[in-house]
Amino acid sequence: MDRATIPTLTTPSLTLRPFNKRDAEPLYEILQEKNLLRYYPNPKPPNREKVRKLITQQLDHWEEHGYGWWAVEMRTNKQLIGWCGLQYLPDTEEVEVAYLLGKAYWGRGLATEGARASLQYGFEQLGLECIVGIVHPGNVASQRVLEKAGLTFVEQARYFEMECYRFIKHRPY
Repeated sequence: MDRATIPTLTTPSLTLRPFNKRDAEPLYEILQEKNLLRYYPNPKPPNREKVRKLITQQLDHWEEHGYGWWAVEMRTNKQLIGWCGLQYLPDTEEVEVAYLLGKAYWGRGLATEGARASLQYGFEQLGLECIVGIVHPGNVASQRVLEKAGLTFVEQARYFEMECYRFIKHRPY
């Protein structure tokens, strides 16, 4: 998929749009929030260069796989609040639904809204058979997001060199 053809999705509260270079600084600021990455394999906040590389890698991911992470904005004020979307997991050849929002946007159903839009895109536009959710066992809030988005807990498994809970949703027929 050409970068120019990455779709933009809208939900009642959010705009899911392609990342661009201007997103590097606001995304950097989000990723510096204390303990935001505590359940990630590397909980240390990235520097600005790593954030720029992350954005480039996601745009490359779109080109290679036809899906990836979107920049997530509030529809009301166009403020970048994080990311969500689909990610190819080469170790298991699965597609994962993923999301990360700044703390000011937690507890409002926005991660669930973004995850549902990502799942719908994966099933309806890409024809995927199943999508997984991978979450740290201690991240109860993220587990709830996956459950509310319609994924079901399957097992504890090892991903990203750490123990995780694996959730799954199959394409509805």
